[in-house]
Amino acid sequence: MTTIQGTRAPAGGRTLLTPRALLVRGLLAGLVAGLLAFAVGFAVGEPPIDDAIALEESASASAPADEPAADHDHAEGTAAHAHSDSDEAADEGHSHGESGPSRTTQKTVGLLTATVVVGTALGGLVALVAAAVMGRLGRPGRRIRPTEAVALASVLGFVAVALVPWMKYPAAPPAVGSGDTIGERTGLYFAFLLVSVLAAIGATYLGQRLWSAVSPFAGVVGGGLAYVAVVGVAAAVMTPVNELGDFPADVLWEFRLSSLLTLAAMWAGIAVVLGALVGRLAAADDADRARRDLAASL
Repeated sequence: MTTIQGTRAPAGGRTLLTPRALLVRGLLAGLVAGLLAFAVGFAVGEPPIDDAIALEESASASAPADEPAADHDHAEGTAAHAHSDSDEAADEGHSHGESGPSRTTQKTVGLLTATVVVGTALGGLVALVAAAVMGRLGRPGRRIRPTEAVALASVLGFVAVALVPWMKYPAAPPAVGSGDTIGERTGLYFAFLLVSVLAAIGATYLGQRLWSAVSPFAGVVGGGLAYVAVVGVAAAVMTPVNELGDFPADVLWEFRLSSLLTLAAMWAGIAVVLGALVGRLAAADDADRARRDLAASL
């Protein structure tokens, strides 16, 4: 049976803290976190999207008839998709093209599907990262505990995958941005996301080395400063995106803040639920280990 490095298998070689066990719990935690993110996104994210769509349709209606409507991209929570105006609105609400889903479908089934799928995937990744760092980080005799590994993976994931990329390239609501630059903007976002993730991995490695060689304080500060330096340079040299035009600042801020709150709810849900599940698993593993060690000593 595959065990996580740093965990001591009891007599008989059995342990409950396996990567598979953590992965299953991570997927479950991600599913719950996706439902939580849907609730937050629906409550705080959909109103500014509706306002942005109303502004877009108002601008399209007031444009000269001989001018084709411009394509824009819609970002809902963490997902973005291309939008083109239709002359005939669906009875259920805003739709994308003549055969596209209605606005009601987008804000319910569409949003729920997106948050659940993304949340489940992220939950699995957090569980695997926690399994990888468990027993590896820290000093000899005081290695990181399972629940601490989950907390660390969740915090680093939120910062590197959600918060920092959002600060550089925040989500854009409907009516913001040209359809001609969707590919370029998407490429810039994922390039910066990759830099942020790689910087977080490198900073964690550096922090561990400093933690073991110098002190925990040096590890935390050194790793943190290294990450900030790398992403700061990347943010300074990468092309900025500014296609706001005369879009209302209050609606823009509400949309971007709601997108961050949705992401925060998802990552917090993963941290809390997975931490609780792994904590119970670790307690059961400790109890099972104690029983087996006692039986082996008799």
